[in-house]
Amino acid sequence: MSSIDVIDLRDFYSQRLGIVARQLINRGIHARWPGAEGQRVLGIGYPTPYLGLFREDAERCIAFMPAAQGVLKWPTARPTLASLVDEFSMPLPDAAVDRVLLVHALEMSDDPAGLLREVWRVLAPSGRVIAVIPNRRGVWTRTDNTPFGHGRPYSRSQITQLLRQTWFTPTAWSEALFMPPFAHGWFLRSAMAWERVGAVLSLPVAGVHIVEATKQVYRAIPAHRERTRLIPALEPVLVPSSTATRISPPSPLAREGA
Repeated sequence: MSSIDVIDLRDFYSQRLGIVARQLINRGIHARWPGAEGQRVLGIGYPTPYLGLFREDAERCIAFMPAAQGVLKWPTARPTLASLVDEFSMPLPDAAVDRVLLVHALEMSDDPAGLLREVWRVLAPSGRVIAVIPNRRGVWTRTDNTPFGHGRPYSRSQITQLLRQTWFTPTAWSEALFMPPFAHGWFLRSAMAWERVGAVLSLPVAGVHIVEATKQVYRAIPAHRERTRLIPALEPVLVPSSTATRISPPSPLAREGA
């Protein structure tokens, strides 16, 4: 699994192709979460290009970036709201946030199930998650000139299985980045037309899945069958007693008398 660091991510989103990709993905996120007034929003991975949707309205909006990736100051001209963290042990109490946005996170993680279980812990009982995940069948995963070509891409069935085994229920799906990942002017100018055609025809070649999920508060706990402990049979062993009376051999005179 190829890795990518925070400098590569920053550079991509400062280029024309990255700016267009951000606009198209933001469109999909905004369709599910048109606002976050009074909500506590947490972004994980490299979510800062997308957290601008919620920063002004949310009660609190912060970004956690994993240690292996690195962290950049965000926002650049305001007090810092981004922090470098251990993605499997986040510095938050249980049920601390209302919404979690995962971008460049699950596909980059060495343990995506462990990451989602930690997200489950910090998410409020009525909380919701949106994950932006590279599409296994998409064109964007076939090239490494964008961040979506790094890490492990997923199919829809793989995402569903991962969410369910980590106590989430998928509730809504959409896709983005139907346009090819080319930075040429014509492709960039026609990006919105690609999105509309791809969505109408349900083309399977979108660059990313955008999936919303809710937290399962009452999750099923598998029953573990009690294992019988087997005790091996022991063979009896005769051990000399330390208190036994010692019998001396008969003296020569006694033998002669006999």
